[in-house]
Amino acid sequence: MRLLRALLVCLAATLPLPAALAQGIDYKRLDERVSRLARNDEIVGLAVAVIDNGQISFAKGYGVTERGGSPVTDQTVFRWASLSKGVAASEVAILADRQQLSLTDTISKYKTSLRLPGGAEQRATLEDILSHRLGLVPNAYDTRLEDGWDPAKIRRSLATLKPLCPVSDCHTYQNVAYDTVSEIVEDVTRSTYADAVRHSIFEPLGMVTASIGRAGLQASPSWARPYTKRSRTPGPPQEKTVNDDYYRVPAAGGVNGSILDLARYARAQMGLAPSVLSPDALEMLQTPRVYTSGEQRRMSAFYRGTVRDARYGLGWRIYKYGDAGTRVIGHRGAVEGYRSYILFDPDRDTGVVILWNSSSRRPNGIGFEVMDMAYGLPPQDWMEIDTPPTGG
Repeated sequence: MRLLRALLVCLAATLPLPAALAQGIDYKRLDERVSRLARNDEIVGLAVAVIDNGQISFAKGYGVTERGGSPVTDQTVFRWASLSKGVAASEVAILADRQQLSLTDTISKYKTSLRLPGGAEQRATLEDILSHRLGLVPNAYDTRLEDGWDPAKIRRSLATLKPLCPVSDCHTYQNVAYDTVSEIVEDVTRSTYADAVRHSIFEPLGMVTASIGRAGLQASPSWARPYTKRSRTPGPPQEKTVNDDYYRVPAAGGVNGSILDLARYARAQMGLAPSVLSPDALEMLQTPRVYTSGEQRRMSAFYRGTVRDARYGLGWRIYKYGDAGTRVIGHRGAVEGYRSYILFDPDRDTGVVILWNSSSRRPNGIGFEVMDMAYGLPPQDWMEIDTPPTGG
């Protein structure tokens, strides 16, 4: 398949293209737009990278790591928040590719703390965990995690909940339950989760700033401090203290890294590092498993039908983009004071990654402006620089 794609790319290079498609991504316009966004009071620091036809063609930092601090660079480390879920799913796909486990294995086969209503851990599979199909209320007991409870204790207490649907029947997004993956990886590899991911993913991809855990973030030579603000409170965002809450569920929210390392990781998800993520592993990750109606409503509200048919694979969201319905893959992340975004077209080896240290939603729009350029679509103010924000 990769050989066929390469031949098609070579053939396309010899054919005349419509002017809009030939123009591709306008990096000068992108830089000007992001520079304007970064001057907004909602933004403290921001980093953006673009992968264009398989190459990291743009990587730049904007703003500062903290108020009065040093500039953000392409080496500045941010928290990846829920982009960590794709990392966890990739680790499982690698282990499945090595036949060390199977996506159809039940949770009960492994040493985990997860207990589900009615003993459903005897039926739920690894695939169900990674696609958020455990039938629990969304974000089950995240508040207990934030109150300092031990994640294993929380997972055991999930058995007392009333299920929203049978296992495998519906999508309900999870954090504490999702982190069962870290227990399974540790059971299979006989190593810590952080070590397993470092050896399987970070080191082979040359992700030199990537780590798991608060210590890794704060030991980085350049790292962004978290800032948040209440939506109706006037003034700029306020600095927060990094806490361990979601670091204690590393498969759900424990990864840190720079924008360059996120770009390297994105290239692997496009199939450009087959020694790390094989075509079989990528098929496991990127095959849609369940329709996500809540995500579709959100995307329709903010992005006016640009993306449709929102579905979830394993740690990844899959959409149809634009009138042509082109398949794109992505995910968002948010943890107190940090946000992250990734969106890419695996068939064109083109995409965008974004990290920032505030609670503003506007940088999500960078992804849509880049992909619109890649597809030769008319420009829109997705960053809400020149138009009133839509809220949310």
